[in-house]
Amino acid sequence: MTKIKIISFFFFILFLNNISFANEPSKLISKIVNEASVILSSSDPVEAKIIRLNNIAETSVDIDGIGMYTLGKYRKNLNEDQIIKYKKLFKSYFLKNFSSRLVDYSDPKINVVSEKKINENYTIVNTVLEETSKNPKIKIDWRIYTKNPERPLIRDLIVEGLSLARTQKEEFKSIIQNNNGDIKYLFKSLEEFIIK
Repeated sequence: MTKIKIISFFFFILFLNNISFANEPSKLISKIVNEASVILSSSDPVEAKIIRLNNIAETSVDIDGIGMYTLGKYRKNLNEDQIIKYKKLFKSYFLKNFSSRLVDYSDPKINVVSEKKINENYTIVNTVLEETSKNPKIKIDWRIYTKNPERPLIRDLIVEGLSLARTQKEEFKSIIQNNNGDIKYLFKSLEEFIIK
């Protein structure tokens, strides 16, 4: 084997190991948390941090899946154009909400505690956000969608027993119900949040 073939083979093996490392739910969360920590503790401007955090979210979170879940029963009443519009609005809403909450942390310490496979489609990864002088210790469970084992995606965060996806679903349901079931009011609410 020539030197080039040996080096190529070595990098190929390394590449495969990195893929399998990222495909295990608990290791995926560790990787994401470490990447976010590097971004948040950097001296980059806030806008640059937000862009980098959003890049992590877009590759590791099932934003469309969460969006359709949060619509609940109302998703059955949408036509194709409304679904396209909703997905676009929800993605912008989600990314703004996600990054604006995270960017206030300077260097969060999140440790993976355990992992439990629920079924072929879901694994729960249990983590702890370590206590600081300003904040208490917080238990965070990550619901990972593993139907495609080559590309696991985050579907929900359960913070101290409270599902963020379920909370969002209740909020959206309330907006629609308070406006006679008209989805346009939810669209308007999302648009207002995005342009704030």
